[in-house]
Amino acid sequence: MKRVDLDAEVFHIALSMSPNIGAKALQNLRKHFDGDLAAVFAATPRELQRVRGIGAKTAAEIVRMDPQQVAARIASWRKAGVAIETIQQRQYPAPLRDLDDGPPTLFWRGCARPETWAKTVAIVGTRRPSQDAQFITLQLAMRLARADYAVVSGLALGIDTAAHTGCLSARGVTIAVLGSGLLKVYPQANQKLAERIRESGALVSEAHPYDSANAQRLVSRNRIISGLSRAVIVVESDARGGAMYCARFAREQNRPVYTFDLPASGNQSLIQSGAVVLNRDDPLAILLGALKSPALATD
Repeated sequence: MKRVDLDAEVFHIALSMSPNIGAKALQNLRKHFDGDLAAVFAATPRELQRVRGIGAKTAAEIVRMDPQQVAARIASWRKAGVAIETIQQRQYPAPLRDLDDGPPTLFWRGCARPETWAKTVAIVGTRRPSQDAQFITLQLAMRLARADYAVVSGLALGIDTAAHTGCLSARGVTIAVLGSGLLKVYPQANQKLAERIRESGALVSEAHPYDSANAQRLVSRNRIISGLSRAVIVVESDARGGAMYCARFAREQNRPVYTFDLPASGNQSLIQSGAVVLNRDDPLAILLGALKSPALATD
């Protein structure tokens, strides 16, 4: 196949857009071709299959890719206000770079730059919160914002919405990690909230900007929510709720998990498995003390 002359970033982004090529597979391709990703697109399917993690299906997909078309898309995305950071770049968030499955490419929109996201706490939970949980979330997010912490959540209805809203009401910085592309915000009901977040914080996604949300992306974004954060707080969740994925990823990433002693089955399961229980009247008493400990220091 003829070699294409484009910026190295384009080849990286083109490969990372495939659901079959994660951070490890991309790293293996880079290593096999001595750091020259342009050579990946000039390789035959047989040669591509010599790379660990690249099977016949993925090799055929790479051969069908059009880097020049991707370059045109990148230009249009940037024109629409989407910034792109690859794992090779300095601006890419350091906490994600250290993950085994960190996104190879991160798309973001907003005022808050990735390299400044050092003091971050995730707040997640059910889409159908109780009144108690709703109130706890709003107050918690406001207090964290006033303590100069950025609040990370997933822009879902319910607890996520309350977390972003509480932080914004205290004029804090909040980061929303989407399970869709940044130019196709999901859920649509939170489009106005997304714009408010963009104006003072950031919208983040590993999906290309016009991707629709699906079950896989909504689950996968949880590893980014926890990965960006120094701690994860599950305010309220059913044992089978999506927020429990965030707690599982947090534990795999050695992030502490916190919750509240509420009747929800997820909360009780988290407590039984060792999550730290926060006092609803003064949740920061335990949390901020732990975040200031050397073991969790990032700056």
